[in-house]
Amino acid sequence: MLIGIDGAPLWVPQTTIAMLDRAAARWPGNTALVCGDELLTYAAYHDRVMHLASRLVAHGVSGRRVAIVLRNGIDIALTLFAVQAAGGATAALNPDYTAGELAPILAQIEPVVAITHADLAPTLAPLLPGGCPVLTVAELLEAGGASDPLPDIDPAAMAVLQFTGGTTGVPKGAMLSHRAVATNVAQREAVLPTLPGAERIVCMMPLYHSFAAAMCLHLAAYSGGALHILPRYRPDWLIDTIARERITRLPAGPTVFNSLLGFDGLTRERVASLVCAYSGSAPLPHDTLARWEAATGVPIYEGYGQSEAGPVLTYHGPGMTLKQGSVGPALPLTELRIDGEGPLGEVLARGPQIMDGYLGRPDETAATLKDGWLHTGDIGRIDADGYLFIEDRKKDMAIVGGYNVYPREVDEALAAHPEVREAGAVGVPDSYRGEVIWAFVAGEGIAEADVLEHCAARLAKYKRPARLVVLDALPRTAVGKIDKQALKALARAMLAEASDHAA
Repeated sequence: MLIGIDGAPLWVPQTTIAMLDRAAARWPGNTALVCGDELLTYAAYHDRVMHLASRLVAHGVSGRRVAIVLRNGIDIALTLFAVQAAGGATAALNPDYTAGELAPILAQIEPVVAITHADLAPTLAPLLPGGCPVLTVAELLEAGGASDPLPDIDPAAMAVLQFTGGTTGVPKGAMLSHRAVATNVAQREAVLPTLPGAERIVCMMPLYHSFAAAMCLHLAAYSGGALHILPRYRPDWLIDTIARERITRLPAGPTVFNSLLGFDGLTRERVASLVCAYSGSAPLPHDTLARWEAATGVPIYEGYGQSEAGPVLTYHGPGMTLKQGSVGPALPLTELRIDGEGPLGEVLARGPQIMDGYLGRPDETAATLKDGWLHTGDIGRIDADGYLFIEDRKKDMAIVGGYNVYPREVDEALAAHPEVREAGAVGVPDSYRGEVIWAFVAGEGIAEADVLEHCAARLAKYKRPARLVVLDALPRTAVGKIDKQALKALARAMLAEASDHAA
């Protein structure tokens, strides 16, 4: 049982669609979704989702996986709920991925249906298995015929296939059940309570991202609040929306808060409706938190999690002590421990929101899930009050503007350039994005612009090197591997030198 901060028991849904069912029954006339000039009440939202789900059942979605390649808007919100209502599992992918990035992911998904925009269909279709239809939401909504009955949903069945990068360069699909995703919403509600039927939430983060789905789409449905979706992030759009729509909740990553602090349109008056902001997906610098609260008076509650954990494991909440450098205590029903003999070690987590494993990757699953404990790959410590502090990463990964980037994938893109003899990509601290990717390469006749253009054709924008450094040879370890730690040290030295010159 989950108890709210008021001491009352909380409703714990067993499926995500149950949240939408309840909201439509309790608040049918309330605004549910807004994007541009389009607005749906909860009654209309629910009707469209059910119609889409019926059409998807006719396409054999039940018990299968659906590839979703959609930009932010009404369509992706409808689709994410509809696929799950039809008994399928959503596999939402970045619409800005190149064909080379999409191909290995789609091969793993083996989707029965792919849903995208008309302009993206020509790129997507050749990458799909034979017979897999490519459909738009408009086509599905316009389809006539008798409605196919919707299946009973098993809470233990897979609802979400969330892809995360892999250290081998091959993305992994974390399998999350209906119960895991839905329970995680209630776990957060126990710490971050909402006002039923009255919240106004803004979403400028892409809804294919697990943090956005959790803290925007599902938060709105659980609370019966209005979700205002922006096509993408622009500071003027965001502040205008907050002021005009009297937004109460702002989920975002640290990059957004940093950006807004440099925007002239940010004033206390224009964000006065905000009850709070939520930060996740990347560490929030204390300086950013302090400057934001001084500028706006709006608290930021920071949490921690990952795709494999539903996605949230910890959160600060109202009334809690905010400890500098901490991501808060574990959510209710969640256990954390440190693997190691000392106070510092790998963070392990256990709870109802943890994934069932990686699709088709038994070895990776066995290495990550041991005796019910998720091995996060992050290095941290837990203080006497149960607050978690993340100190380092065990796995080779950078977090660029809230997105996980595995340098191995960048290495492979660089190595495909005919003039690059060897390459090593590393994450480097950045005041705006948290980290950026620097690429160190060696070879003959390397032209920086040519190599960067080569990367742009193979990597999504957030994965591309922010800087290319050409060396005669890359440093190597005693066993002959490229020494990534030495490259990080070189990057830090170059940053320090640049800072000295600037001063």
